[in-house]
Amino acid sequence: MALARKDLLGIKDLTPEEINLILETAGPMKEILGRDIKKVPTLRGKLVVLLFYEPSTRTRTSFELAAKYMGADTVNFSPAASSVEKGESLKDTAQTLEAMGADAVVIRHRSGGAAAFLARTLKAAVLNGGDGMHEHPTQALLDMFTIKEKLGRLEGIKVAIVGDILHSRVARSNIYGLTKMGAEVRVVGPPTLLPPDIEKLGVKVFFRMEEGLEGVDVINMLRIQKERQERGLFPSLREYMNLYKLTAQRLKLARPGALVLHPGPINRGIEIDPEVADGMQSVIKEQVTNGVAVRMALLYLMIGGGK
Repeated sequence: MALARKDLLGIKDLTPEEINLILETAGPMKEILGRDIKKVPTLRGKLVVLLFYEPSTRTRTSFELAAKYMGADTVNFSPAASSVEKGESLKDTAQTLEAMGADAVVIRHRSGGAAAFLARTLKAAVLNGGDGMHEHPTQALLDMFTIKEKLGRLEGIKVAIVGDILHSRVARSNIYGLTKMGAEVRVVGPPTLLPPDIEKLGVKVFFRMEEGLEGVDVINMLRIQKERQERGLFPSLREYMNLYKLTAQRLKLARPGALVLHPGPINRGIEIDPEVADGMQSVIKEQVTNGVAVRMALLYLMIGGGK
C-alpha cells in the first residue's frame, strides 16, 4: 500500500486510515533497527535532502538515519552555509534541490506554511520537519506509535498534554492525531499559554495540573521556553515549576503505569523531575528509537516500495 498523497505537511490533513497505515508500517521498520546489520536496500538510488532553517538535533539526525538505514543517499543543506545568506529565496533553493535530483526533501522552517509552499514548488516529496507554530507531524506520529505500542490502542485512552500549548507545533499535531484516532485529549497549562477557543479542537482544558492528570493514561510534557517568562507570559520559572512540573507525587494522580512522554530536549527540573524523566514509566528514550522507525516508514511509503 501507499500513502495517497505526495507530501506530508501535517496531521490535520491525514485520515485515520492513513495514520494507521503509517503506524502499522513503522512496526516492521523497528524490527530492522534491532538487527546487527540495520541497512536494507529499499531506497537505494534515492536522494533525501535535509533542509533545516532552524537548529535541530533529534529530528534531523532521525531522518538522516532513517534514510541511510534504507539505503538512500542524504544531503544536509545548511542555509547558514549556503547562498540563502546572500538572499536566495526558498523557491530558488527548491529549484536547486530539484535540479540535484532530490526524491524527498525534509524541511524545518521558522515560518508556518513553508513546507506547504515548498510542496507546491517541488515535484519531489516534501516532509514537514516542523514549521513555525503550525505543525510537527512526524513527532506526533512517533508519539502515537509509542503509545499504541505500549498500550495496544489509541481509541478511548486519556492523554494530558502539559505546558506551553500556545506556541507548540508538537501539541497541535498531537491534538489533531489523537482526536482523529478516538483518544480523549486534555491540555493543561496557565491561561496565558493556552490558545483562545482551543476547546473547538475537541480537547478538554485544565488550568490546574492536579485536575488535568486525574486518571489519564498518558502524560506528554512539553518543553518550556525561558523566553516566554521574559515576555511576561508567566511570572517566573519558580512559579511555573511549582504549578506545572511533573513530579513523582503528581504522576500518582494518573492511572497506574501511565506513560510519560516528552518531545525533547528536556529541561530537567523545570517541566519534569529527573526521577520521573528517568523512571520506569518514562518512554522518552523509546520515543527516539521509534522516531527513526516512523520516519523510515514514511520514506518507504512516499518514495520507496510503498509506492
